[in-house]
Amino acid sequence: MKQEIIQTIQDVCKELYDVEVAIDLERPEEQFGDYATNVAMRLSKELNKNPRDIAQEIVEKLHDKSAFEQVGVAGPGFINMTLTNELLMNAKSEQPTHAMNGLRVLVEYSDPNPFKPLHAGHLYTTIVGDAVARLVEQSGAETVRLNYGGDVGLHVGKTMWAILKYLGADGLNSVKAIPDNEKGKWMGERYAEGHIAYEDDERSKQEIIETNKKVYTLHTDNDHETEFAQIYWYLRDKSYEFFKDLYKRLQVTEFDRFIPESEVTDLGYNTVIEQQKKGVFEPSDGAVIFDGEKFGLHKRVFINSLGLPTYETKDVGLSLTKWQDYRFDESIIITANEQSQYMEVVIKAISQFAPEPAERTKHLTHGLLKMQGGIKMSSRAGNVLMANDILDAAEEAGKASGQASSPEIVLGAIKYALVKTRIGGDVIYNPEESAAMEGNSGPYLQYSHARACSILKKSGKSATDLTISKDLDGFERTLVRKLSEYPEVIEKAVFELSPHIICTYLYELAQTFNRFYENSTVIGDDREDLRIGLVDSYAKTLSRGLNLLGIQAPESM
Repeated sequence: MKQEIIQTIQDVCKELYDVEVAIDLERPEEQFGDYATNVAMRLSKELNKNPRDIAQEIVEKLHDKSAFEQVGVAGPGFINMTLTNELLMNAKSEQPTHAMNGLRVLVEYSDPNPFKPLHAGHLYTTIVGDAVARLVEQSGAETVRLNYGGDVGLHVGKTMWAILKYLGADGLNSVKAIPDNEKGKWMGERYAEGHIAYEDDERSKQEIIETNKKVYTLHTDNDHETEFAQIYWYLRDKSYEFFKDLYKRLQVTEFDRFIPESEVTDLGYNTVIEQQKKGVFEPSDGAVIFDGEKFGLHKRVFINSLGLPTYETKDVGLSLTKWQDYRFDESIIITANEQSQYMEVVIKAISQFAPEPAERTKHLTHGLLKMQGGIKMSSRAGNVLMANDILDAAEEAGKASGQASSPEIVLGAIKYALVKTRIGGDVIYNPEESAAMEGNSGPYLQYSHARACSILKKSGKSATDLTISKDLDGFERTLVRKLSEYPEVIEKAVFELSPHIICTYLYELAQTFNRFYENSTVIGDDREDLRIGLVDSYAKTLSRGLNLLGIQAPESM
């Protein structure tokens, strides 16, 4: 519908002024119409005419078009348009366009590191990443969900060093004896011990560095026999099991591939060495760096003075692996804001020798997830709030509310609370607020859907062709108008990769429906067929929107 209106206005401008012009349509407040455009003001300078006069000339032509019930000029030259009821009724059933048809899009998110449990920050990026991937998929793209994690690197060296200190001579059997439901937390505690020792004690630091080298060596030697290797591989596998268990609990779409750092390290290392010979990278105090200052960025180390690849080099290997394996049209990476400048330098370095994957990579960053009270989550300290802790808190809040206690409602509460805020800012999570059955919450929307389903069930009817009508009262038309916005909302959310846009719309839609239902008798009224059709359209739209956020739409609560 929107595109048809744009084309109509463009045709009128071509007929009147022989110009090609881009048309911006806005949704004004309902009292001013269904659409508004500032095209007259945009043409004013080019035509050297008063914008209000131009608007009046365009409006006179639009009066003859069957799509419009009313058109008029407002202010300095805005054109307000009210559509016919019939067009609105047809528009409410339109589906969003598939703007990404034929494209292959990679979406990388979550990215937890083995040997460390998933903390609250991982919970956030997993839920938001799942919603972004659903948006991309909704738009018709072949969507590949990727999960990248550090199974090598200094954090592993710190954890393995502390584990060996902890175990003494007991070895692998002692590790296996730790209950599975405690292993994740236990590894997190060992990591914290190793991190503190690395920072505070020089001797321990050197031991950790040597342990880190052993981790790389067991990969290059394909070592699965030594006790060190057996402990490493056992805990790495357990880590991935824990990750998959959490994803299952979150009911997010399964990842297509887990890519460990060890898989891409050699490619990244060899590429950096090769490109150093070509001048892309350069030596500095025994290390190899990329001088981002030449591009208005900053310098970063890609191979350290010990000859070991850094995270930057592994990201080079990851980018090239993605390109070799998928030849993607776009690669979306979702990380915390603190990775922003880091990724700028890495992508700029890659662009010097692999411009295509660099140009097709889009980096989305998000803020911190905090519990109410302002506590920052950090895996660098022993006191870490885990992802499961957040889920447990949400379940407790749901039980306390007496209503939002089922798994689907608890997940709806958490997911909606995290995705309703624009990606980029910090999110303060309040379990009680997220579980509330009133206000802008997941359970409120889920209840709103269940309420509509209850009306449909009670009526015993389904939507019929009688839902097409030129006769709409005020509350009916307001609901139809809101339903007609859905395709445009989805297209905007896809274009901006912003799930929060859908949240805002669904909340407004639910409020619109509630006003309609409070003022319009549905069952037993002379207009029952029409109104049942509206309730059915509302329920389907709300369900589709919630599904794009990864939230179930229950039929009863």
